[in-house]
Amino acid sequence: FFLKCYCFCPQFRFKEKRMDEVWLVEFYAPWCGYCKKLEPVWYEVGAELKSSGSLINVGKMDATAFSSVASEFGVRGYPTIKLLKGDLAYNYKGPRTKEDIIEFANRVAGPVVRALPSRQMFEGVLNRHSVLFVYIGGDSPLKEKYIEVASEMIVYTYFFSALEDALPTNVTLQELPSVAVFKDRTYFLYDAYQDGELSSWVNRERFRGYLHIDGFTLYELGETGKLVAIAVVDEKNLTEEIAPKVTFGHMDGNDYINSLIMGEVPVPSIIVLNTSNDQYFLLGEPVKTLDQLVQFIHSVLDGSAQAQGGDGIFQRIKRVAFDARSTVMSVFRSSPLLGCFLFGLPLGVISLMCYGICTAESDDGTEELDLLKREALPEEDEYEDRRREGEEEEEEERQEEKSAADKKVD
Repeated sequence: FFLKCYCFCPQFRFKEKRMDEVWLVEFYAPWCGYCKKLEPVWYEVGAELKSSGSLINVGKMDATAFSSVASEFGVRGYPTIKLLKGDLAYNYKGPRTKEDIIEFANRVAGPVVRALPSRQMFEGVLNRHSVLFVYIGGDSPLKEKYIEVASEMIVYTYFFSALEDALPTNVTLQELPSVAVFKDRTYFLYDAYQDGELSSWVNRERFRGYLHIDGFTLYELGETGKLVAIAVVDEKNLTEEIAPKVTFGHMDGNDYINSLIMGEVPVPSIIVLNTSNDQYFLLGEPVKTLDQLVQFIHSVLDGSAQAQGGDGIFQRIKRVAFDARSTVMSVFRSSPLLGCFLFGLPLGVISLMCYGICTAESDDGTEELDLLKREALPEEDEYEDRRREGEEEEEEERQEEKSAADKKVD
């Protein structure tokens, strides 16, 4: 059920085969820790697809041994998961779990837009999928645009098409053709005048109204441009009293949020993130009523709530310092000896270099001073010799004058 691409078959054979088949390929590096962690999951993915009768081939390729091929598919990091269908390559960006990877493979390997010919099939699809988009109507420019958007966004969600008579009885359309998203036990219609480009609307609406949010989900939500309201809770103590009060989602623990806002968020608490400019709004007191939470959300939307953070120059400098400090602290916490070696050795080398530079400057100054003294010494000796000669001449003159005076007296 599992083939190692380019390891058990020549490159040219794989390239010929992949154009006529569907391949789910993991590009890995032998030294990559994340790749080793994914390996048992990857074997389970292959076994599951094989046992279900899927026509998807599952394989893996050493991207370091076949770097030219990895570069051809745009591999920049490890592990990278791609589904290859004909001349198209779809990147997988979801959680690395067996269920999520298989769901991605089955969705992307099938038709970009699936038809729903009957109401019974429509209702069955609604029960199986939490979010799905449906084009309703016949051929039109909107349908062409819908297929184009579906080709790009199929990696995230499902796209269907149906005629009006296949819709559930509770769905009411304002016009035909239409595009609708079904989620959270209701539906929303696309309005080109209010919602803008169809691709942007699909990107915003591809999430459920309430989510269990982690770092990956929050990163994906950042691409929608929406405000994200998060309840920071201890999931072990999550009760029915907390969950209904949260508009968008909850996050287990405060570690990720603390690193995001570079501060400390108490548990439980409510925080609203503006992912477009990195601002956040924090409710300073515990939420006791639903009205209190709704009032807080409205204050964020109307601009009366005080925003913190942002993407200004000061915050960017603070982010660099915070990330550096966090990295150093995490290294020392995980392995103190390794931390001392990684940071102590460079500091020791830099200290020795500074000491050598300072010492070299001091020696140079001393040598120059000694040289000046040596150059000035001959001049001082010459001056002293002339002074002595002058004194000797004056002494001789005094002796001669004294001798002459003595002769006159005689």
